[in-house]
Amino acid sequence: MRTLLSVAVVVAAGFLAAPRAVADDKKPDWFTRSVKSIEATFEPAEAKPGQTVTFRLTVHLNPGCQTYPTKQPDKQAAGMVNTIKFPAAGSVVFVGGVIDPADPKTKAEPEIGIKEMHYYVGKVVYEHKAVVAPTAKPGTVTVKLPSFKLTVCDAINCYPPKALAPEATLKVLAGPAVAVDKAYEEEVKKAGGL
Repeated sequence: MRTLLSVAVVVAAGFLAAPRAVADDKKPDWFTRSVKSIEATFEPAEAKPGQTVTFRLTVHLNPGCQTYPTKQPDKQAAGMVNTIKFPAAGSVVFVGGVIDPADPKTKAEPEIGIKEMHYYVGKVVYEHKAVVAPTAKPGTVTVKLPSFKLTVCDAINCYPPKALAPEATLKVLAGPAVAVDKAYEEEVKKAGGL
């Protein structure tokens, strides 16, 4: 009788523990809890060969989460950045550099030697200028980032960078190419786009 009672207690404990194990498996990971969405777009979404467009990478964070620029002003905060790699020249030639969102929030982290760390909350938009190659053929072009490593922290944790590969589409319009903006002419030429 005593052995039967012991087995019944062990089995009951197993049934009580089982739903908890299932519930733990269904908890969203840190990325799902931190990031509402990530979008990559071109502005304008349609352009002629030779025209300059803006690639926008938009991260929508959930409340209580923050992310970072691609460059920090304080060398001690150099690890708190996002890295974005752009594809080699093709139908689209990326020119200049990444433009971090304006008006970052700032804080000090004196316990780790950081005097000024930049960060962002809510909607975060990174930009990069690009030129539609003068030789690009008309039609829809999909541009995929080889790598976007997103770093996110909440009030308790900073998570390892998440590797993503967002993509955006651009419609290349038919017609003769327009003159490449003088500011980007040399870069486009170097990339083999002229």
